Amino acid sequence: MIDIKRFSSCDDDFALRLEALLAFESAQDAIVEQAVTDILADVKARGDAAVVEYTNRFDRLSVSRLTELELSRDELGTALERLAGEQRMALETAAQRIKAYHQHQVVKGWHFEEQAPELAGTLLGQKVTPLDRVGLYVPGGKAAYPSSVLMNAIPAKVAGVGELVMVVPTPGGDRNPLVFAAAALAGVDRVFCIGGAQAVGALAYGTQTVPRVDKIVGPGNAYVAAAKRRVFGMVGIDMVAGPSEILVICDGSTDPDWVAMDLFSQAEHDELAQSILLCPDDRFIDRVYASIERLLPTMPRREIIQAALENRGALIQVRDLEEACALSNRIAPEHLELSLVDADAWVAKIRNAGAIFIGPYTSESLGDYCAGPNHVLPTSGSARFSSPLGVYDFQKRSSLIRVSPAGSKVLGRVARTLADGEGLSAHALSAALRVGQ
Repeated sequence: MIDIKRFSSCDDDFALRLEALLAFESAQDAIVEQAVTDILADVKARGDAAVVEYTNRFDRLSVSRLTELELSRDELGTALERLAGEQRMALETAAQRIKAYHQHQVVKGWHFEEQAPELAGTLLGQKVTPLDRVGLYVPGGKAAYPSSVLMNAIPAKVAGVGELVMVVPTPGGDRNPLVFAAAALAGVDRVFCIGGAQAVGALAYGTQTVPRVDKIVGPGNAYVAAAKRRVFGMVGIDMVAGPSEILVICDGSTDPDWVAMDLFSQAEHDELAQSILLCPDDRFIDRVYASIERLLPTMPRREIIQAALENRGALIQVRDLEEACALSNRIAPEHLELSLVDADAWVAKIRNAGAIFIGPYTSESLGDYCAGPNHVLPTSGSARFSSPLGVYDFQKRSSLIRVSPAGSKVLGRVARTLADGEGLSAHALSAALRVGQ
């Protein structure tokens, strides 16, 4: 019997139980932090030599030069060409859909000229420029993540990033062709078979072989996350993501097996993943629990799923769907499924969610792979203030200001008055010189 938490919003201690359920200790491990600090400092000081040393040690390799760990464009192309027909078709379909979706996010610069006669000739606006070079971290080892390659690389290319540099660890020299095929399909420019904090350091500082990037995106383990936090400021990063999450709001009309499997879909990521069901129908919750117990033994990753459901999962009865939406906004989940008969009518009630899956046929797994929107989403409640990865993460905006001679006299007086009030005399005089006072 699986020991998943089950309670009701009518319980006297509901607020406390919900708070405990959502609590996630993200304190940094001192051992991890110290190791990452040392590795980054070494990579910064010794460049290629340090990266090669750590790669040989952690990935059980025996290379002498970092150039041995770079894949050529021909090797990437070969990986794509040799891909089995069905796999290639699936990869190409996903890539096409992801590209089409993200093309809608492209924004252009804008400007306008002041209409007031005394400001004639004054122009204000915004220039949008893609980043020059971006680093993409792709996890490697026991699992392959071609979907992560597509979701990170395609928006960067749509944004117009000049060069995309991918790093992926290959423990024991095991190079997954599906990952490299995805890199070829997405237009990745350079690929290095390195990982861990040393790869993050190489991208952030640059080495004799690995070029320094402007931003690092992509998921990784605790060492990668710690390294990304530490180099932030020197380079940009996408986010430091927590464990994966799914929240399902169901009215009891969906097949309970579907709901159970959707809860499994995130629970199978790791033992700290979170899967929550909100439903007003207590009898339906019974049916979902029965499906969980029946289906769990059939899952290859059943031990991870069970640990996640027992650690941070919950089946919660709510008063009605209005309350379910309010609680969802409180939780701000990474993935939110509205498994409802009239799901579209409830979308307006949702303010905080990384991605909203509308209707019982829209499984979260479609969003992970091929629906089109990005699967890199805010976690741990950060959907309250942040957004999915997108084209806008690979662009920067510069303000445009052109003041006419007439405009400088009008605005100069305003600036001088405000600068004097702040006690910044050079600012005041800089504006006053153009006013002629």
